[in-house]
Amino acid sequence: KGLSKTFGPSDQICAGVNIHFIKGNEKDLDMIAAAGFKFIRMDFSWQSTERTKGVYNWENYDELTRNLSKRGLRAIYILDYSNSLYEEPVSSTNPLTSKGQKATSSPQHEESITAFARWAAAAAEHFKNNNIIWEIWNEPNISFWKPKPDVTQYTTLALATCKAVKKVVPNAIIIGPASSEIPLKFIEPFLASGILQYLNAVSVHPYRDYSKSPETAVADYKKLHELIDRYTPASKKMIPIISSEWGYSSATKGVSQEKQAAYIVRMQLSNMLYGIPLSIWYDWKNDGNDPNEHEQNFGTTLSDLTPKPAYKTIQLMNMQLKNFSFLKRITLENSNDFVLVFKNDKNQYKITAWTTDAEHSVILNNRISGIIKATATDGNGNAKKLKTEKGILSLNLTALPQYIALQGNIRLN
Repeated sequence: KGLSKTFGPSDQICAGVNIHFIKGNEKDLDMIAAAGFKFIRMDFSWQSTERTKGVYNWENYDELTRNLSKRGLRAIYILDYSNSLYEEPVSSTNPLTSKGQKATSSPQHEESITAFARWAAAAAEHFKNNNIIWEIWNEPNISFWKPKPDVTQYTTLALATCKAVKKVVPNAIIIGPASSEIPLKFIEPFLASGILQYLNAVSVHPYRDYSKSPETAVADYKKLHELIDRYTPASKKMIPIISSEWGYSSATKGVSQEKQAAYIVRMQLSNMLYGIPLSIWYDWKNDGNDPNEHEQNFGTTLSDLTPKPAYKTIQLMNMQLKNFSFLKRITLENSNDFVLVFKNDKNQYKITAWTTDAEHSVILNNRISGIIKATATDGNGNAKKLKTEKGILSLNLTALPQYIALQGNIRLN
C-alpha cells in the first residue's frame, strides 16, 4: 500500500515521459495525457529560480504544475544543476556533444552545498501540496557533474539536500541518484552513505547497447536490488527501483521507428514484470529534424507533434491495460517468450504477449484453462478473433506485444 500511495499501484502500468519545456506547450500536454501517460519528468533549474541569493521565483514552475494537474499528470522534478551565484566556471565536457566547454562547477563547497539544499527545501515546501517526486540531480556519474564525476561530492550534496527537504516536508518524496545506466561502482558508495534512510526509491537510467532489448535489464536490476537490500536500514521496508529515464533513438544509426514502437511498450511491460513501479520514457518528442542526429530522435512524436509509431503503440497499451492489474507470467519452454496475465475488478482477464525471438506460434496448453472465447488486438490496434479448441489457446508471438481479452471460467494452472 505504501508503494501504491507513493508511485501508483505496482501491479499496474505506470508510464511517463521526459519533457523539455516549462511554459506553454499545452498541446503537448494534451497529447501526453491522451496517450495515457501519468507522469512527466522535467528539469527543475536552480540557476533560473534563484537569480539573487536567497530569493526564489517559482512562477514558471507554478504554471507547469497547474497545467499538469489540470490533465491528471504528475511531476518528477529534477533538482539540478548548479548556480553561478555560488560556484565558479570550470572546463568540462558537454554531455551531449562530448566537446570541451566552460560550465559552472557543480556544488562542492560548503556555501554552495548549503545553498542548494536550502533552495531544494524551499521548493519542496512551496509545492508540498502538489504530490511532486523530487529527484536529486541528473546522471551525476557522467559529465553532467562538473568538472568531472565524483561520487563523494554528489553524495555529500544528496545527503544535505535530503536532510533539508525532510526537515520542512517530512513526507516529501525523494529519489536518486538518477545515474546514467546502472553503474554499481558509483551506486554502492552512494547507498553505503546512509542515504537510503531518506530516499523513497533508487532511480537509474538503464540505457544499454542498442543490440540489447528492454528485457535484458533484468540482470542489472537483480544486482541493484541486492545492493539496495544490503544497505537498507532495518527500520525501512522495501525500497523500489525507478526507471526515471530510458529510451531508444530512431536516428539513422539507432533503431527503426517500428522497433522503437515495440521497445517503448516492452520497456514498460518488462519493467513492471521485474518489479519497477514507474518507468519514464526518454523522451516526449523529437528535439530536431535531422535523422542522423542521435539526440534528436528519441521522441514518441516528430518535433511538430506528428505521432510516430511509438506514440500509437504506447497509447494502445495504456488503453488496453487501463485498470488491469498484473497477476502472473505464464512460463513457457522458451524464456524469450513473454505471456503476461492481467485481471480487473470486473473479473475480466487479459493477456499481453510478445517474443524477443523470431515470430512463431505457441500453445498455452495446461497453463490457462476455461477459455470460451478469445479476441486479440495486435500491437497496431487491429482486432481479430482467435480460435480456441477445448479451451486451449494458440498465439502467434511477434516483437510487438498484442492484447488478448479472454471470456469464460478462466483458471490459471
